[in-house]
Amino acid sequence: MNSLDSLYQLYLNHPVISTDTRNITKGAIFFALRGDNFDANAFAEKALASGAAYAVIDNVDYKTSDQYLLVPDVLTALQDLARHHRSRLSIPVIGLTGTNGKTTTKELINAVLTEGYKTFATKGNLNNHIGVPLSILSITKKTEIAVIEMGANHQKEIEFLCGIAQPTHGLITNVGMAHLEGFGGFEGVKKGKAELYAYLKKHHGFAFIHRNNPYLLEMSAAAGLAKIVYYGTESTDFIYGNLLEADPFIELAWSNTAGSYTAEVNLTGSYNFENVLAAICMGCFFELSAEQINKGLSSYQPKNNRSQITKTELNTVICDFYNANPSSMSAALKNMALLSAVHKTVIIGDMFELGDESAVQHNLIATEADALDADVLILIGKHFYAIRNNHKGLFFNTPAEAEDYLKENRVRDSLILLKGSRGMALEKLLPSL
Repeated sequence: MNSLDSLYQLYLNHPVISTDTRNITKGAIFFALRGDNFDANAFAEKALASGAAYAVIDNVDYKTSDQYLLVPDVLTALQDLARHHRSRLSIPVIGLTGTNGKTTTKELINAVLTEGYKTFATKGNLNNHIGVPLSILSITKKTEIAVIEMGANHQKEIEFLCGIAQPTHGLITNVGMAHLEGFGGFEGVKKGKAELYAYLKKHHGFAFIHRNNPYLLEMSAAAGLAKIVYYGTESTDFIYGNLLEADPFIELAWSNTAGSYTAEVNLTGSYNFENVLAAICMGCFFELSAEQINKGLSSYQPKNNRSQITKTELNTVICDFYNANPSSMSAALKNMALLSAVHKTVIIGDMFELGDESAVQHNLIATEADALDADVLILIGKHFYAIRNNHKGLFFNTPAEAEDYLKENRVRDSLILLKGSRGMALEKLLPSL
């Protein structure tokens, strides 16, 4: 028996993986992952003392008993173990990626499929080279369908994650202007996301494609996909529909070969219509009834500050500050223009990882924000501040400066859009709104 087989046998007996000593479950296996500023080998002893059954380490100096499992590299061992576990599963695994809407779409799909199956879906946004293995290792014998979110900020990353998750079905929500620095521009984004299509082609998997998105059609044609399930607004699609209302919550009509239906979702933003359609498409493909699908959609509650409406004492806030890029920012501003409100306030923060495109993209978004003619327009961060002389609005270098202003100049009875990249931490402004 090789070392991977031995580790897998231990995992089968102790099927809970932990990488954080603050959240140790009794009997878990602790993986001592190294960070940029720490060596988790040093925490292995604490993990065992907290109830872990074993600690996987890659520094021999810390091996003091048989509870310490020494491997050449802990991260590689975690990834190999997940790949090994996945290869022994015979369930559908839906791989999901895209520039915008990944997590929302994943949660919508999970909400729908849960009405007919025992599902597992990626928790939060554990969608990288550590999160995907942890997600795969959370799939149990009881799981009937898994939905695995995969994120990337450079090429070959989706290809690598597909090698671990081994999706049988896949969906790219969209491609847009994000992580341009790592991908090497928009064409690089398309190439990177299309790695999911390449995997599905090679392994005879099904791709779910939004037919109204020309980039996805181009990418799928280039990949030579054979098994495609289309959703969109045309009656020739497997699932088709149209948006009836999004002010503030989404109502849509949708149809399949069995009939036509309407659905309501506790989600704001007309840009989320296609994400809802994707979930409906998955539900129909996996043979759920329209009643089950609509029940799943109506039960969905947005969280994690993605298109989430929050009522404060003074205002209604669209909390969409989990992340931002030019594509999602533009969509949020367009949606804001469509919403009915006597008073509107727009507060947006810098967008990160745009490389050489940063100044151009921030200018474009500031111009779009100008055109909204909001009662209050606030732009925050060094990238927006650098272009303050070219645009309307109030500009602040930091969220703290904006917070001081808002405390002195309270916004009242307004519909507020609050959106920026995760690093801007715009949630700090909520108490002042």
